[in-house]
Amino acid sequence: MQRKNNILKTNPRRKRGAFAMIMAIAVIVIISTIMALSLSLTSETTKRTVDLYLYEQVALHAKSATELALLDIAQASPCTYTGNTYNFPLGCTGATCIYNAIVTPTYIYYDDPLTLGVNESPCDTAAGTDYILINTPEQNGSVLMDVTVSVNDANITTEPIRYFRRTIQKL
Repeated sequence: MQRKNNILKTNPRRKRGAFAMIMAIAVIVIISTIMALSLSLTSETTKRTVDLYLYEQVALHAKSATELALLDIAQASPCTYTGNTYNFPLGCTGATCIYNAIVTPTYIYYDDPLTLGVNESPCDTAAGTDYILINTPEQNGSVLMDVTVSVNDANITTEPIRYFRRTIQKL
């Protein structure tokens, strides 16, 4: 039977083996290396997960900005909506805004090639708007919207996360 403090008592005639001490140090080094690698892998996986989550959020906010722009276009006079910047969450101001969505519309209208010199587009009378005249009536009255969403807060991510969405919508 072994006593409680027998390990701490040394016998001068009996020497401990150096091999056991070297093996203990080797085991500690191996375990610490494995723990360092797992910590590195965990931090990398966490960053990738956060970036993926932010990218999915930016894609959803791009769809929301497209719908808000369509609502604004429907409420405005023809060809007078020249774009907007939407901040998400809605109603935020300044540093509380995480996402920034910029919508740039380009209107598409049909120009009858048989009536030379006459522009049938309602955008002809609107000042300062971008519009495209086409020769096919299928896309008459459409809007081409470029939506760019980006993350504003540098505390969330250090790399820029941007999402670009181009939509053609019949008005």
